[in-house]
Amino acid sequence: MKHWVLGFLVVLLIHQQCSLLQVEAGNGFIRTRGVHFVLNGSPYYANGFNAYWMMYVASDPSQRSKISESFQQASAHGLTIARTWAFSDGGYSPLQYSPGYYNEQMFKGLDFVISEARRYGIKLILSLVDNYEDFGGKKQYVEWARNEGQYLASEDDFFRNPVVKGYYKNHIKTVLTRHNSIAGLAYKDDPTIMAWELMNEPRCTSDLSGRTIQAWITEMASFVKSIDRNHLLEAGLEGFYGENSPQKKQFNPGFQVGTDFIANNQVSGIDFATVHSYPDQWLSSSSDEAQLSFLNNWLTTHIQDAQNILGKPVLLAEFGKSWKDPGFNTNQRDQMFNTIYYRVYSSARSGGATAGGLFWQLLPEGMDSFRDGYEIVLSESSSTTSLIAEQSHKLYEIRKMYAKLRDIEKSKMAKAIRRAQWLARNRGHNIGN
Repeated sequence: MKHWVLGFLVVLLIHQQCSLLQVEAGNGFIRTRGVHFVLNGSPYYANGFNAYWMMYVASDPSQRSKISESFQQASAHGLTIARTWAFSDGGYSPLQYSPGYYNEQMFKGLDFVISEARRYGIKLILSLVDNYEDFGGKKQYVEWARNEGQYLASEDDFFRNPVVKGYYKNHIKTVLTRHNSIAGLAYKDDPTIMAWELMNEPRCTSDLSGRTIQAWITEMASFVKSIDRNHLLEAGLEGFYGENSPQKKQFNPGFQVGTDFIANNQVSGIDFATVHSYPDQWLSSSSDEAQLSFLNNWLTTHIQDAQNILGKPVLLAEFGKSWKDPGFNTNQRDQMFNTIYYRVYSSARSGGATAGGLFWQLLPEGMDSFRDGYEIVLSESSSTTSLIAEQSHKLYEIRKMYAKLRDIEKSKMAKAIRRAQWLARNRGHNIGN
């Protein structure tokens, strides 16, 4: 019996060690484990930014230096996640100019964005369609279906009509299976991409019960996963609570949009939750103090829900404060960034579900036509830039701490295996007196 136990112990320890090494070796894809993102076996926390314009700008080869410059500056300030659009439907210079027909020059722009992100060590979240009319969005899909004889009452039929859903599924498949002309591999096989996003800020105000959005997320999440199980998936939610969480609606900014932070993120194919924060838009008539109070409550409840109810990581995927707001000063924006960064760091430091924040939006110099009030030009916004760099460093230190702990555990496991192997080799021999 003693010999059998020793043999079993050796096999068990070797199996555990191989599992650890397999995860540690990894392949660069970010995974989830409980409430954590994991990269090559270690918890992953990261600071990030939005830059929706990248594919559009990169479609002009003479402007691609703007992409390289942005990633270089971001990397220099410790930013390692970027969120950008993988859509542009109809209209001027589209990616998809009609259902199933694509502009190769625009796709090559996205190829370049992904290859440059890899070069600078930045993971990408790629959004697949817009809720809004900008860059076509759900309105363009509905118009395409109407042109084919479908009777559609509103833009919200994007979420219901089988023809429209077929168009969107085709777009998903086209993007996920795209072969990058620069990197040389399919998007679905590229670890530079951290996650897909079903839609930028989905809203269905014609059905505040939430059933329409819930069914759509469930269907589309299943479709994405049928093509690509390498990558994570998120819905693109702002974080509003709905009818499935009536006790939580008190935390909304006074309105609903047909989504539900809890129910939508409980869909099995959704790997992590997202939250957006724009108190200056949502509570535009309130004082700055009231907006900050709302923000604190908004962050608290979503962080707790991700941790305790969803059991999934959460990213604060959009936030910002516009210099176009009445009475704006830089201190107000810095206070908002500080509030969000502190909550992210506190959660990460305690092993919580909040993995990072992505401000809206990063711009390099010389792109004045893309300024929307929320832009951060790192060379111009010294105090805000310092906060961004400091947060990046703090989250990096947490990642280093977890990596060190992992190395210690691996060392302990290796010693245990060696001892078990030694005992197995020497079984039957008299050891000691």
